[in-house]
Amino acid sequence: MPEPFEPLESCETCSDTPSDQPVDLAATGTATLRGGPRSRPWRRRPLPRLRVRPSRAARRAAAAGPGQGSRGLWSDAWHDLRRNPVFVLSALVILFLVTIAIWPQLIADGNPYQGNLAKAQDGPAPGHPFGFDLQGRDVYTRTVYGARASITVGICATAGAALLGSVLGGLAGFFGGWWDALLSRIADVFFGIPILLGGLVFLSVVTSGSVWPVVGFIVLLGWPQISRIARGSVVTVKQQDYVLAARTLGASNGRMLLRHIAPNAVAPVIVVATIALGTYIALEATLSFLGVGLKPPTVSWGIDISSASTQIRNAPHMLLWPAGALSITVLAFIMLGDAVRDALDPKLR
Repeated sequence: MPEPFEPLESCETCSDTPSDQPVDLAATGTATLRGGPRSRPWRRRPLPRLRVRPSRAARRAAAAGPGQGSRGLWSDAWHDLRRNPVFVLSALVILFLVTIAIWPQLIADGNPYQGNLAKAQDGPAPGHPFGFDLQGRDVYTRTVYGARASITVGICATAGAALLGSVLGGLAGFFGGWWDALLSRIADVFFGIPILLGGLVFLSVVTSGSVWPVVGFIVLLGWPQISRIARGSVVTVKQQDYVLAARTLGASNGRMLLRHIAPNAVAPVIVVATIALGTYIALEATLSFLGVGLKPPTVSWGIDISSASTQIRNAPHMLLWPAGALSITVLAFIMLGDAVRDALDPKLR
């Protein structure tokens, strides 16, 4: 096998080196390869520089300057939400819906109960852009006033389910043992009840047509979902070092729950509750459409959709506007929940 290098016969820097001795390549810096007179310098290659892209939180801290870069979970979430167009758009739509639910007379000066049978099923007319329904009532006015019942049911049912589920799930996750097992089995029982079948059975015996029986039914079947989310979040948070340190220092169970665990475990509950709010509004409309939810004279999108479903060929405008308002409302709350989830999820930070 041939030698990789030939000994140098003459070199200015190594003329004293005998031809039969190995050449110090590091000293000479060059070597003559066999097969040609070309010399190749030996150089040490520099190590490649690794470019590490700083995280989003680090970039914010650098941009904020010294003393202003450290923020908590909620301030970081609000910083992201303000720059999220989905959140801004959905929040503006929800703000408008809540405003007309509280003060519908701001954009509708008519009476949702007053009708003129001579104009029954008529199309749009001056002063009545959405037309008239079966009893000659203004569809625009009823669509505006229908937001009050749907928003009220959605917000009250979500608040009740979130409060009940958070308390029960948080206690189960914190104490564990037989309390956890008991609440888990009770939640499994409610999970096994089909929500539409339960609504038909429960609300069919209720004669009141107000929003509160519907709210109570949704809370009754909605708290197990929130309870499971709250339990899992509390179980994760109570194993953190700051909770163990508080327990070691002698903090009571109530102080640990209220000061250390609850503020750090409530984020998943808020996300699920925000998305569930839109679902509850759609559930109320479904129950009212089936005739077991809200009942006349209450103005509701579900009631108007139910009465217009039989005349969809003759007067499609009666169904289009309340159904469109319901769809926009549900979509706005679901988009808001998705934006809040993206801002509070630590895996996306």
